[in-house]
Amino acid sequence: MEKNKRIEILRDRAHMLLLARAFFAKRGVIEVDCPILSFVADIDAHIDPITALYNQRDTCYLHPSPEYGMKRLLSEGIGDIYQLSHVFRDGEYSNKHNPEFMMAEWYRQGFAFTDLIEETFDFIRLFLGDLPAAIISYRDVFKRYAGFDYVKATTADLLAYIQAKNIPSYANIENEGKDALLNLILGVEIEPKLGKEGLLALAYYPSTQAALAKTLSIQDELVAERFEIYYKGIELCNGYHELTDALEQRKRITEGNEARIKLGKKALPIDENFLQALEKGLPDSCGVAVGFDRLMMLRHHTDDLSDVIPFRLKK
Repeated sequence: MEKNKRIEILRDRAHMLLLARAFFAKRGVIEVDCPILSFVADIDAHIDPITALYNQRDTCYLHPSPEYGMKRLLSEGIGDIYQLSHVFRDGEYSNKHNPEFMMAEWYRQGFAFTDLIEETFDFIRLFLGDLPAAIISYRDVFKRYAGFDYVKATTADLLAYIQAKNIPSYANIENEGKDALLNLILGVEIEPKLGKEGLLALAYYPSTQAALAKTLSIQDELVAERFEIYYKGIELCNGYHELTDALEQRKRITEGNEARIKLGKKALPIDENFLQALEKGLPDSCGVAVGFDRLMMLRHHTDDLSDVIPFRLKK
């Protein structure tokens, strides 16, 4: 990209940071700045933190999200909050990924799950204009784009579908369970078709993919109040009706570490301060994290992350 165009985009990036802060200020959501460095880690089987050494001896972790710290503040009664933060994820490098990237994350108390989806649509429109938007359930998206009901599909059914569609797989994926197969089909066969005409929120994931979300029953299925929004096949965010049960949260974190070990990864140290905050009492809240850099890529019609950030990580 030519120098003048690059400078123009970086100036627009600064402008959009101002607009993002104005968006939250108008709604009475205050900015916080939780630390990025900790002796404990956010635990997810598929997200690996970047480590650092303190005093050349003790392992620290750069956060992949400010979530744990923000929830500790929520438990102290701070109210609605947001953070514009650099976050870090190991091994994520491509035209659309950098190990360090910008995220907008916020939490709203007393918000209905669908209200947060609508507010996230509005935040994205700051960058992309007045796009139409819709919501579809995880179950319905599989029916519409893959042609089957995943609730009724067996592991054998999913493997047969993957083979019939010639979807590239990897060895022993079936040993990782049904969710791994669903994620593969979603990522390869379905996601590229989402959000072609406008913003599309994919909501109500299987309860086995709840992560940090509450669950509820819809018809014959237990689902998670979790959503992601897509535009032109690109995932832009991940949001939840936040889990407040400390015992259930500890169970899911423990299961996350067990899943990491099965994948040949190291278990990570548990953030006891975060769990103590849940025990203390986390207000009923909905929260979402939106990829700021991806919004800038779509805003400037580029497929290369390097065009919208000051510098990329290079050796």
